[in-house]
Amino acid sequence: MKREFPASERVAFELGEDGVGVLRLTRPDKLNALDLAMFGALVDAGSALHDVAGLRCLVLAGEGRAFSAGLDLAAMNAIIGPDARPLTERTHGNANLFQQSAMQWRKLPVPVIAAIHGVCLGGGLQIASGADIRVVAPDARLSIMEVRWGLIPDVGGYANWRATVRDDVLRELTYTNREFSGEEAVALGLATIVDADPLARALEIAREIAGRSPSAIRAAKALFNRYRDMSIDDVLMEESVLQQQLLGGRNQAEAVRSQMEKRKADFTDP
Repeated sequence: MKREFPASERVAFELGEDGVGVLRLTRPDKLNALDLAMFGALVDAGSALHDVAGLRCLVLAGEGRAFSAGLDLAAMNAIIGPDARPLTERTHGNANLFQQSAMQWRKLPVPVIAAIHGVCLGGGLQIASGADIRVVAPDARLSIMEVRWGLIPDVGGYANWRATVRDDVLRELTYTNREFSGEEAVALGLATIVDADPLARALEIAREIAGRSPSAIRAAKALFNRYRDMSIDDVLMEESVLQQQLLGGRNQAEAVRSQMEKRKADFTDP
């Protein structure tokens, strides 16, 4: 690592020799409910991950019996009290602290895979929705539940769901707050893959991604993050720009050689 990873009682990080990192929410006694300390720890971790040497794919998971039960209502005063910063204040680029806890996974240059088990509610679901891929247990319990507390989803949910969930479906889930299973989450567009062991499956996918050219993976993610807001002409040009940068590079040549020689590739990190 280029710098010390921030110590926290709310999250823990480990990086394997295969380039797969695992970031865990570590408040299992509260089902990883989101208090101000958890939001802060997640954002600090997300910032530090940009400087972790050798990181090629990240798995985001919850310790204990759940991914996250959502907002810890006991922490509401710290979020809305007289000393709280206005939510409209952009403290992290285009986002506030809470939005950044979800949006930062899209901003991270390497792919992020969320492994969802137990409950994944409210803000917890929005944080998971910032990941590139979501692997969910079939019996997981998910809900967009903010309206139940007189609020709206505001942890980047609208920004991330618009690309994956049909508009009328999203309205129904938001207005009613009903719970749905992991299997239904895939059908609705809120998850990618159902697996009885979501963490093991997420790690399997992450290792496969980590074995690909990190230059190509980063370029692909960069374009995925922008292409929906670009014109067709601009998408076609950006494809060409990124491809021109990759062609003939050390990692691109190694990708070809390793395939031809039927061996594990020896890539260098950007």
